[in-house]
Amino acid sequence: MKIKQLRERLLVFLAHEVGLPYFKLIRKKISFPYTDADLETMPESTVGHQLHRFFKKHSLGLLPYYERHDIKHVLLDYPPTEEGEVCLQTFMLANGRVTFPVMVAVAYGWLTMPEFHSSFKAAWKKGRNNVPLKDVNWVSLIPHEFGEIRQILITEKQSGLA
Repeated sequence: MKIKQLRERLLVFLAHEVGLPYFKLIRKKISFPYTDADLETMPESTVGHQLHRFFKKHSLGLLPYYERHDIKHVLLDYPPTEEGEVCLQTFMLANGRVTFPVMVAVAYGWLTMPEFHSSFKAAWKKGRNNVPLKDVNWVSLIPHEFGEIRQILITEKQSGLA
């Protein structure tokens, strides 16, 4: 088995066999009031429809406990690949989301994926410089305009110096 395939399998294992039980134990299941069919019928300009397109493009579907994670993929523009997953988690860590799964994913990526270090560094810088996202209610963004939400959320912090 090639190293890339082994890494991918391990990353999937960490996400679904370690991460999911952790989420079920630690997190209260969120109320996600949408089905994929609901997302598909929303106007194309909404976050919800863009989430549906993300699922379709990557042959994915809604997974309980991962709804917010997938919304972040869509809004932060990181694909569900090895590189994209670690970039997303690196962005979130740099932005102030310090949780066990985030730290494990970031450490795993940095230790096993040296070919993506430049992408991880860019994600770190982007997350560090972005306005804090820790209080965002990701599910509430579903019916809103994708472009407007990105413009509000994906914004560099103001330095406060005039």
